[in-house]
Amino acid sequence: MHNAALIPWLDPETIIAAAGPWALLVVCFIVFAETGLLIGFLLPGDTLLVISGLLSHSTAAAPNGVFGVNVWWVSLLIGLSAFLGGEVGYLIGYKGGPAVFERRESGLFSVKNVERTNAFFQKYGGLTVILARFVPIVRTFAPVAAGVGKMHRGQYTLFNLVGAILWGFGLTMFGYLIGFIPVVGDLVAEYIDLILLAAVGGTALVTLFHYFRERSKAKRAAARGEDVETDAVEAQALVLDSEVFERGPEPRHDGDDGDGAARP
Repeated sequence: MHNAALIPWLDPETIIAAAGPWALLVVCFIVFAETGLLIGFLLPGDTLLVISGLLSHSTAAAPNGVFGVNVWWVSLLIGLSAFLGGEVGYLIGYKGGPAVFERRESGLFSVKNVERTNAFFQKYGGLTVILARFVPIVRTFAPVAAGVGKMHRGQYTLFNLVGAILWGFGLTMFGYLIGFIPVVGDLVAEYIDLILLAAVGGTALVTLFHYFRERSKAKRAAARGEDVETDAVEAQALVLDSEVFERGPEPRHDGDDGDGAARP
């Protein structure tokens, strides 16, 4: 039996059980919000998908799992939610423009988070839209960065679709498939709290660190009399050149340690 959750309000099984007949809708909304509403930092995205797949197994009490529908429908709806979230995130960046990056005082739009996302684009080009799905924080900012940089809409939508299928549909089906391996399924369910504690706790600490650091910077800037124009200039500097989206991953060289920089 699953142990009492260490952090119940972020435990996927608790979320699903509490939602009752609306469980699938709640899961889909959380997946959508990760990239569509820019609040993905403390949401149990990857873990939620795997657990959703595990809980889609039929039991005596629930012939079609906790959601009441076949796992194929569960995976498809989650994948669709991921795709729509990515599209909304892109529109936020496209319509908001560089001004989106001026909201650094929130801590969520810190320069470090945007720069980390930009670094992925610099290294992997447009494929970042796909790869970012599997990287916390980056998957939240990649759609916005692509929109602000005016990445070609058709190209973005294609990559967003592929990423949503691999991540949303793929991880859910992965969770369902490992449920056929009793030992693996039991271990995942048994230690899900520890996984959540490490993932969510670590993310929360990083987010809080950025929040207070950016808030401190804003106060110092105000004390020095720096105005909004300074923020606008710095925000513009974070906008990616459109050519970044057109190229593929940077080639690896001898001594490359994996971050795109050659080593002697």
